[in-house]
Amino acid sequence: MEFILNSYALTLIFSSLLVGGLSIYIGLKLEDSVRWIAFTMLASSIWGFFYGVELTAQTLEDMLFWVKLQYIGLVLAPSCWLVFALKYTAYDTSKKPWLYPLIFILPFLTYLIVLTNSWHNLHYKDSWLIADGPFPILGIEKGIWYPVLVIYSYFFYFLGTLVLWNRFQYANIHFKLQTRLLIIGGFFPLVINVLYQLSWLKPFQGLDMTPFSFLFSYFLISIAILKFNLLNLKPVARDKILEAMTRGVLIFDNQNKIVDFNAASKNFCTQSDKIRIGQSSELIFSQRPEIEKLIKEKKNHTIESRITLDGKERILRVEAVQINDSKTLALGVLLLMDDITEQIKTNEQLKNQTVELQQLNDLKDKFFSIISHDLKGPVFGVKELIHLTQSGVISKEEFLDMLPEVSKNMEHVALLLENLLAWTSSQLRGEYLQPQVVDLAKLLNSQKNLLDRIAREKSITIELHGFENAWAFADKNMLELIVRNLISNALKFSNPDSKVLVTNEIQGDNLKLCVRDFGTGISEENLYKLTNGISFTTRGQANETGTGLGLVLVREYILKNGGTMTVDSTLGEGSKFCVTIPKAAESVTTLIT
Repeated sequence: MEFILNSYALTLIFSSLLVGGLSIYIGLKLEDSVRWIAFTMLASSIWGFFYGVELTAQTLEDMLFWVKLQYIGLVLAPSCWLVFALKYTAYDTSKKPWLYPLIFILPFLTYLIVLTNSWHNLHYKDSWLIADGPFPILGIEKGIWYPVLVIYSYFFYFLGTLVLWNRFQYANIHFKLQTRLLIIGGFFPLVINVLYQLSWLKPFQGLDMTPFSFLFSYFLISIAILKFNLLNLKPVARDKILEAMTRGVLIFDNQNKIVDFNAASKNFCTQSDKIRIGQSSELIFSQRPEIEKLIKEKKNHTIESRITLDGKERILRVEAVQINDSKTLALGVLLLMDDITEQIKTNEQLKNQTVELQQLNDLKDKFFSIISHDLKGPVFGVKELIHLTQSGVISKEEFLDMLPEVSKNMEHVALLLENLLAWTSSQLRGEYLQPQVVDLAKLLNSQKNLLDRIAREKSITIELHGFENAWAFADKNMLELIVRNLISNALKFSNPDSKVLVTNEIQGDNLKLCVRDFGTGISEENLYKLTNGISFTTRGQANETGTGLGLVLVREYILKNGGTMTVDSTLGEGSKFCVTIPKAAESVTTLIT
């Protein structure tokens, strides 16, 4: 073989080696999704290198030999470009495993036809040597398969370009710049090739300038990839990151139109069907003016927004992050949305628990004071009285005169001790609920008998109404303590020569038991404490002391038995405490009676 170098051949050979080397380096550096642009560049450099060698050949046979080698790159370049476009845009081929092999069928078939062209002349119908120029050039007459190569090559290039453009035409400025550069880099050589195919650009009657243009374009793209990190932020990685995020992500441009979003964003919008590339924020958030305002302001700011999704109210934290360029020009806004409903509820529960713990701590301190003062005082008083009687300081007659007062104090101590034990049991190990059918008439009469003596001392009458055939389903011990504390409390604050009314009525599946006194009443401040379970103490009409523990237990025990407690009171007129408790089933009460 005889080779005579010329400027065109040297340019092609040198640039092909340069682009080929850069493409190999880039292919090793980048990952699969972007590596195919390097394969496209390598295919073009193979085409250009062997075309350059062909331009140094002096005989027709040598030229046809180098043509067979240059076609390796020529037939593969369009297919590699299309595969790059599909992989770069993360096209889902999981249901189309045959797609990539299909893309390479025509290139493979074309190359076989080129290799065996001397047998059938399907690609080149005829070929000859053009020796009129400064160096010999291969002249060809196109066969019937040659247009097939041109058509599928153009089709693959244009299809790949269309895939890139559709994916990134509304993307952020970074992806737009990448896409435009890639499209321009691939489009320029196609224009040159069209001019060549139309015989409008054929120097020396047959020189193909297409390899020159491909190598020039891909050389510039190689420099951009290496110097400016073009394709460094890959859409596939970006998509995976966005889709893995549980927060909703919406990206708006400076015209408040969506340029990107993730699937999770549709979980935070009432009009999720309107979320798509190019959609205006006004249409998406037409019912959420506060979010629309946040987008238009294009400032770093966070708000909370309440929306209704699937019939449930949700609380969203919406964060706007301004997107700027290097000159601090606002290019758009990144909107991050997160459902904080459970977080808000948890925070509220923690706050409530903190308040409850503080109240319990205050109550504990108070009960220690009760034990050291209210309980210790009467017990030590009785002890001292017995000691004085035994030592003869107090006579038997004086001792007997003091017994009624001592008995009265012991009754208060007994009720206090019972409440303390019940509260301690409830707080330390939890109260074990044992609901059973309870005859309210029997229970109320029993408690009335226990408290009648205290009532008589203040000339107060305890009246029971509506307890005939009244059966409750509750814990009997708790119910006794509830009734005893309510009646005792009413006696404590009743005026002398008055009465305490204890009534019962049926309300659906519940019994409503009310204890009413005609005494001093309760102030607004203390009413608030009662309804919120806050302990407090006040002295009774006869200066009786109290601990505030009784009503705390009443409220707690009622809730445990599935009931409620309400308080109505007017200062100077009296108070009315009502509790509801579950009513026993009629079939059970009939069986008992």
